[in-house]
Amino acid sequence: MTVRADLRVTRERFRLDLPLTVAPGEVVALLGPNGAGKTTALRALAGLLPLTAGHVRLDDEPWDEPPAVFVPAECRPIGVVFQDHLLFGHLSALENVAFGLRARGTPRAEARVRALGWLDRVGLADHARTRPRALSGGQAQRVALARALATDPRLLLLDEPLAALDASTRQAVRAELGRHLADFPGHTVLVTHDALDAMVLADRLVVVEGGRVVQQGPPADVARRPRTGYVADLVGLNLYRGRADGTTVALAGGGTLTVAEPASGAVHVAFPPSAVSLHPEPPGGSPRNTWPVTVADVEQHAHTTRVRLVGTPPVLADITTPALAELRVRPGDPLWAALKATEIRTYPA
Repeated sequence: MTVRADLRVTRERFRLDLPLTVAPGEVVALLGPNGAGKTTALRALAGLLPLTAGHVRLDDEPWDEPPAVFVPAECRPIGVVFQDHLLFGHLSALENVAFGLRARGTPRAEARVRALGWLDRVGLADHARTRPRALSGGQAQRVALARALATDPRLLLLDEPLAALDASTRQAVRAELGRHLADFPGHTVLVTHDALDAMVLADRLVVVEGGRVVQQGPPADVARRPRTGYVADLVGLNLYRGRADGTTVALAGGGTLTVAEPASGAVHVAFPPSAVSLHPEPPGGSPRNTWPVTVADVEQHAHTTRVRLVGTPPVLADITTPALAELRVRPGDPLWAALKATEIRTYPA
């Protein structure tokens, strides 16, 4: 059974127009900048926000079809995991997990047995009697996941489930969440700002900007061929639009690049910041793209330094620590950027 939705919500100056399908066992990640409409979409799927138009269906079972049909959240077979887990502070971990089962009419004794089984599956059976304030952030989020899955939902909604965790805890919980999602037979929608969470956990990415889908597909395809500046920033690529004529691409924002593979017409041009080298003077040697740039910003990453450069075109470059020491790069410095044609990827715009 497939979740099929045409999410249309109009609120003051914002309009969401988002078609969405989720197959059984599939994890779909909604990505986008703040204000793109991701949370609005999640609330509409959950039944917390009625649609203005469109529909939400699980195969032929309508959940929301204005103006005739609206199934409230408590009557939808869904599970939700929020960013800040939202556990009941006065209940133990066991009673938190059992709560959804009890709300759906499961007898108390059976609900507790099933809840304990889920706590055991997330590695927290020893914390069954512990209240949320005594749990770590990672433990609390695992309890929230167990609570959502214990009711056997047909649709699982994950709203930034790892955002509130520190880096070390996030890695462990991400891996555990991935294992549970791999075994989950229902439909999953994940809302996240984090590219790594989306790439690791999702089968398909749906990128939303301004309330509309701007790109979707398997994570590897989206990462390899970004179509907006937001997606390019997300996956760490330089991206431009232009018009190709053979091996020359005239960029929409000014400047030209020579590419290795001939193309024709409107194209996207993409390459990683690591492909760009920086020089104090115009470089010689093998034929390559070179152009003057000015350092706008310098940002230290784990093992490299990212340099944001103004020029025609502007560009991001990642340089090593020895290169940084040699160039002594500072904002305002004039440099030359160089890029081999073989490092550039082009694809239809």
